[in-house]
Parts: sequence; C-alpha cells; structure tokens
Amino acid sequence: MPELVLVTGGSGYIAGWCVVELLRRGYDVRTTVRAPGKERAVTDAVSTVVDPAGRLSFAVADLTADEGWDAALKGVDLVLHVASPLGAASDDPEALIAPARDGALRVLRAATEAGVRRVVLTSAANAASPSSYASEGVTDETLWTDPDDPTLIPYRRSKTLAERAAWDFMSGYDGPTELTTVLPGAVFGPVLTTANLGSVGIIARMVSGKMPGVPRIGLEVVDVRDLVDAHIRAMTAPGAAGQRFLATGEFVWMEDIARTLRDGLGEHGRTVSTRRLPDFAVRLAARFRDPSLREITPALGRRNRHSTEKARRVLGWEPRPAREAVLDCARSLIEHGAV
Repeated sequence: MPELVLVTGGSGYIAGWCVVELLRRGYDVRTTVRAPGKERAVTDAVSTVVDPAGRLSFAVADLTADEGWDAALKGVDLVLHVASPLGAASDDPEALIAPARDGALRVLRAATEAGVRRVVLTSAANAASPSSYASEGVTDETLWTDPDDPTLIPYRRSKTLAERAAWDFMSGYDGPTELTTVLPGAVFGPVLTTANLGSVGIIARMVSGKMPGVPRIGLEVVDVRDLVDAHIRAMTAPGAAGQRFLATGEFVWMEDIARTLRDGLGEHGRTVSTRRLPDFAVRLAARFRDPSLREITPALGRRNRHSTEKARRVLGWEPRPAREAVLDCARSLIEHGAV
C-alpha cells in the first residue's frame, strides 16, 4: 500500500506543489482546507499537472482551532506541515504569531498521538538570520534569529517562534515521531492557479508594470519545485531526522530580477521597470504614502546570505539557477492570465 502523506494548507502555493509532487512519486495524499467547499479548487489546481483520482483526499482543519486535526492525522504515515498564516502586518503582532506558533503545536500534538513517522515543518530562512540588518557574510542552520529583537517584522518573528515552539515540544516528547524543518528563501517558480499567488505576487506586479522601480533589496531565490523536492528529501532521508535545513537559492538583487524579466520575456518584458529606487525614496514612501513598505525598509542593502551546504550534503539537494525560477514564474503567470 502507498504511504499516506498529510500536507497542511492544500490551497497554498507551496502546499499545492507538494501535493502534485507527492502524487507524482506514488504517494497517497491527504490535505487540509480551512473550511468545507474549498476542496474543488485544490483538486482543479492539482489536476493541471497530475491526475489525483483516487489518491487525493481532504480534511477540514484550521491552524487556529483544535477541531479536525485528530481526524486529519488518522492513518497518516508522514506529514508536510506547510500551512502558515500570511498577510500584512497587524497592529497586534499576535494576530500573525499565534496562528503560526499554535498551529504548529496542534499539528505536532496530533501527529505524535497518531504515531506519524516524521513531520517536516516549513520554517523560513528568516528564522536563521542575524538580528542586525547591516550584517554581511554567510550563515547556516546553527544560527537562530533573536525573536526578542524589536526590529523584527511580525512575519519573521512568527516563523522563528513557530519553529522554536516545535523544537521545544519535541525536546519533551519521547516517542517514535521525528521532526525536521526546512527553511526556504524567496519562493518563485510556476503557479498552479492564480487564486493564491503567495510570494510570486511580486513577480506579477513587476511584469504588469505596477512597480515604477525596484528597491535595493536582495533575495535568495528558490524555485517552488526545488523547495518541494527538499521537503520530500527531508521527509525520507534517514539522516534528516532532528535537523534543520536551509533551502535558499541564489542571492540576487531585485534589480537583477527586473533585468532578467525585461530581457527574457520578449514583448511581455517591456513593462518591467529596471529603475533602482533610492533608499531614501523608499523610506519616505513608507513613512508618508505606503505603510506596507515599512516592513521592507530594514532590509534595504542587506547582503547576508545563507549556506545550503548541509542540504546538499545530507539530502543531495541541488536547486536550479534563480534566472530559471524567475522566468518560469513569469511565463506561468502570463499563461494563467495573471498579468
């Protein structure tokens, strides 16, 4: 009998690709949705790549509530806990932090009670980064972001606290279930649907001409297909149990991404602005015109990078170049009519 893998948050960008690749590799998949009625959209998205007939099932469970998680984990062999709250900063940081932290604990409690063999939790490279935004150099999984740093944006703090809570839970657990965490960078690549663009929304805005310029921000670009491959390798590799794995990609400036899009998309690239926005202009806009920019201003000019040597060595993981991920992402958005 094929092993059954639970993927949390099946309507999400990364989770959808997890479902696709698991089905491709012969697993049975169960995925969670937050409310009844969302199953059709997930099935339709997955069906654009692979036939899920008879091998994809659903469970209703929300990160903010206990109900549904025991049923979701029943009979499950392995878990990819990908779901995490996203969105703009709130006046109350706990609005983002609590669902991420408490949701991870709900999944782990249900998984350990069900005797699941291994849980792979999606964290973020921002949970293994220096507190100082001025830092340069290369860091690895041994570093933990300081969650008490007052300059941290809520999303970064939520990912750090959620992963910390997961490891703390496992340190007091004595049973067969294992935990592994994967820490991605900026996730681009093709989309299955335009219903939930997630991190690729920035590529859509650039291609559609809605960004008059690009801030001086560097991203470690990882293709969603390579990130999913890292998750599945972390789920199955014997040496991955109890480990953190950075799954970042090539470091590129947003200006480089803009030039890649402009040069590589033909007619569709003409609307992409490659003009670099001065740091002071971004800060002024964040202060007076667009409060949503406040979360990116601390990262202006930041050059810190992460090492993926551990994932390459232990998992045999090899990500594709950032240029390929960016262009495949843009072409997919164009094909889906998102730009």
